Amino acid sequence: MNFRQLSMGGLLALLLLGDVQAQGLRDAMSDRRSAKSAAQLGAELLADLPYGQHERQRLDVYRPLNARSAPILLMVHGGAWDKGDKRMDRVVENKMARWLPQGYLFVSTNYRLLPDATPLQQAEDIAQALSYVQQHATGWGGDPQRVVLLGHSAGAHLVSLLSAAPEIGQAYAVQPWLGTVALDSAAFDVERIMRDRHYRLYDKAFGQDPAYWRAASPVWRLQQAGAPMLAVCSSKRKEACLQAQGFAERGRALDMQVTVLPQALSHGEINAQLGVPGAYTDAVETFFQRIGATPAP
Repeated sequence: MNFRQLSMGGLLALLLLGDVQAQGLRDAMSDRRSAKSAAQLGAELLADLPYGQHERQRLDVYRPLNARSAPILLMVHGGAWDKGDKRMDRVVENKMARWLPQGYLFVSTNYRLLPDATPLQQAEDIAQALSYVQQHATGWGGDPQRVVLLGHSAGAHLVSLLSAAPEIGQAYAVQPWLGTVALDSAAFDVERIMRDRHYRLYDKAFGQDPAYWRAASPVWRLQQAGAPMLAVCSSKRKEACLQAQGFAERGRALDMQVTVLPQALSHGEINAQLGVPGAYTDAVETFFQRIGATPAP
């Protein structure tokens, strides 16, 4: 019996060790692949920079080798608040290919996920990441005063929440940023979602407390004009554009610049197609130009 128990324990230890080693190998391969992609674009990768103590509080910086006071794009991945990663192809590839050669500095960040952190705590992670970027931008060749926040899906909810509730960033000494691009959030008004029929993923993220729903709702938190926002929404998802329009109406009533950009793309395509040459990417770049987030000639 003891031998069997030891054997089973040893087997379990080997399996766990194998998982750790496999993850380490995947991470190393991801580092090399991302570094190679950056090098092909005349840039370098500064990988897994820690902005906090948790293993998920890491960000990647892709910097053009000749960067000087470059505007910075800070991208927040999606994944229903419980999954996703800063290295996913649809998060970085087309965006890097488009904007690194133009002279932008591109940052992609991870954050803590459910169940380790609630959406409100995740928004605090984004505030902490933004503050870290602003504090270190000069050393990377970036301009700390010219940061644009971008996020897709759950990430779009988080950047919108930070934009609507600047008090979230105050604890991390966040400075003003130029603007926010929310890519197909559909969660500007969490309370409205929770009171209607909804996907189970929202129950996991937001629970059953109406007070929390409002606290996690950008439209409820918005009390004063924040940085200009571009809210991209999929016209294939009725609720996405309705939610974006509701936030825009609230923002405009407070003299906040909010533009809604419907696109005949799927939820995933809203993210993956950004950076691909065409009218959609051009419209986002027009927003960059309007807020002063363009590289020097």
